Amino acid sequence: MIRILHIVETIGSGGVERRRLLLCKNLDPQKYSQLVVCTQAYGTFKEEFLKYGVEVIEVGVLKSPLDFKIHKKVQRIIREFQPDIIHGAVFEGVTLAAINGFMCRVPYRIIEETSAPSNRSKKANLLMQLFAFLSHRIVAVSPATYMYLTKQLHLPQRKCVLINNGVAMPTFLSNEEKLRVRHQLNLTSEDFVIGSVGRMHDDAVKRFSDCIRVTALLKAQGIPVKLLLVGGGREKKGYEALVHDLNLVHEVIFTDYQNDVQPYYEIMDLFLLLSSTESFGLVLAEAMLHKLPVVATNVGGIPYLVDDNHTGILIKHYSLEAIAEQIITLQSNLLIRKEMGENGFQKAMSNFTETAYCQSVELLYLSLMETLS
Repeated sequence: MIRILHIVETIGSGGVERRRLLLCKNLDPQKYSQLVVCTQAYGTFKEEFLKYGVEVIEVGVLKSPLDFKIHKKVQRIIREFQPDIIHGAVFEGVTLAAINGFMCRVPYRIIEETSAPSNRSKKANLLMQLFAFLSHRIVAVSPATYMYLTKQLHLPQRKCVLINNGVAMPTFLSNEEKLRVRHQLNLTSEDFVIGSVGRMHDDAVKRFSDCIRVTALLKAQGIPVKLLLVGGGREKKGYEALVHDLNLVHEVIFTDYQNDVQPYYEIMDLFLLLSSTESFGLVLAEAMLHKLPVVATNVGGIPYLVDDNHTGILIKHYSLEAIAEQIITLQSNLLIRKEMGENGFQKAMSNFTETAYCQSVELLYLSLMETLS
């Protein structure tokens, strides 16, 4: 039995915890015993892990890399669980995994870089280099992230491993079920729905405000669209205020946090991701598996997912007028939307499925143990 301790930051609805859930779901419980440590958890996502027999332990928010109170909690968990592999992701998870994995002499230590930062501070870069020194392997979740690790941080390539993110296979709805979901959101079968999915925690990164402003531009040009924003977080009230200020209360639909976002992809006609930076863009892979054409900003890891003019359209970030123009073009051409959606589906099926992701991670675990044993 191989014992794996995952350490992440928040367990909510983000891509990192969803990937951990895929591992808990797909790795053979007869071969692997898994435990998840997080700083905090909210919503019902924590219960999803329990369905696969994996406990989630909250240790509290890490206030600084030298927050000894939290480190002691993690060390106690390590001593009790006795992991063979410790696998940390997100800066807080990386910090806790690298430091405590090293101090407690966990045999195999993995950290995971989940962003492709363009403006990370020199201090943060130095910390990441230190954590990489304390670890046996560093996983990059996209080619953009791999370039950051090897070119900007100058980490040795022998330590860096590229494993593309993966997503669960979608659940497709019947036309009748789609109409029912639309009805619940006060949408008609004729409404053209553009949508976006994600945590509403940091507008400087996710830029849901730009989605709203693009909708205002479309309305001003007489283009009938509805914007569906799926998610929750501390920025949501600000977005609702912006919608009110721009007189878009009939054009923008919000949901609260959703444990299952699949039905919402199913009722969209086009997917929108206007992030200012993005290491991978897990929601893009999900949208592509639902055969949605994509309009996205040309930043970070997004160009590795979205093939411009083939699976979607790439636009320079903050170019709201250009984004609105592309939406108008796609809204008026069903044939192009279907072609892009099918192309995206084929690419996602070849590269970004949960099966491919879990197989790659398991291969890393096994090869690491074999190499260093």
